Amino acid sequence: VDLDTARQELEEFIPHVKNISDSSIKKMAGRDLMRFKEFKKQGMAVRFGRFTQKENKQIKKNVEEFLALTGLDSAEKLLFTSRYPEDKDTIHRLKTEHHFCEKISEGIPRPWRLIYYRARKIFDPNNYKGRYTKEEKDQLKKYQALHGNDWKKISELMSRSNLSVARKFSEIKSAVNYGPWTEEETQKLMNAVKDVMRRKLTAENPSSVSSLEQSDTDLWVDREQLYQPLPWTEIETQVGSRYWRQCKQKWNSILTSKLTRGQKLLRGSNGLRTKITLIKRLYETKAEDASEVNWDELSSAIGDVPRTYVQSKFYRLKVSFVPLWKRRTFSEIIDYLYEKTLPDLEEKL
Repeated sequence: VDLDTARQELEEFIPHVKNISDSSIKKMAGRDLMRFKEFKKQGMAVRFGRFTQKENKQIKKNVEEFLALTGLDSAEKLLFTSRYPEDKDTIHRLKTEHHFCEKISEGIPRPWRLIYYRARKIFDPNNYKGRYTKEEKDQLKKYQALHGNDWKKISELMSRSNLSVARKFSEIKSAVNYGPWTEEETQKLMNAVKDVMRRKLTAENPSSVSSLEQSDTDLWVDREQLYQPLPWTEIETQVGSRYWRQCKQKWNSILTSKLTRGQKLLRGSNGLRTKITLIKRLYETKAEDASEVNWDELSSAIGDVPRTYVQSKFYRLKVSFVPLWKRRTFSEIIDYLYEKTLPDLEEKL
């Protein structure tokens, strides 16, 4: 299948396909397109977002069956082959002979790449090691000075996951401000996001922003692009005084404020209506897991807000109103909010 045809066929299953690079489209055409068509025949839509417990169990089952099929003795060897250089050739041969890509993604209507990354997260023994000790933090700073941002190398030296060492370094590398955001910090954040968006647009369609290259004119972008993941550690570096998670939270609050044109969704009767609408809509979805919820659709029902606003609103609801919420399933939390909390909110309104 040629590139244009592949992109066109994938668009049926992946709404944001226009934002995916050509090289990724080629890989998806080979690994995913036939799978997606099969799932469509079965009445199953391609999924994104958080993995459900059912999907996690299926991934574990797929990995365990592949290990039994090939005789490999650990998931770590299968998913982190570079850690076993002496076995590398044998493992690669077994993966090819027994169709690793197809086997690992059986029964899961998601892009193969996302399934593979999820499997690596589940089976990485370096992924659940708790808090960093003072000695580990000192080690991390030393290794970063030696190897720069080669997080793969540093993760191997520290027996921690790539993501873990990258995020921890972003938190400890400099003095972080935890107080209210200043006007200067906010402007730095907005400039950093603007710089990232400008480069992203230029890479995707050079002609679309050629006239803006030497100017400070505001960028006009599709609102969907504002919701796409941004390189937060890079933005953190430009801001200087905040770590990446703070930058992400602040940007989401700016988006909510700008897209609602100043509506007060959090206060008074508007705040109550927002909570009531959210609980009712969540109950109507009959979702068993948070990843089954169409958060974009919910955000449209509540107001002109990003999906992250709705997700954070739901988090505050369950923490504030649902006793022992950590021990309850997603559907049990929704049922409690609908049966116990909703009548009180409606009476208060």
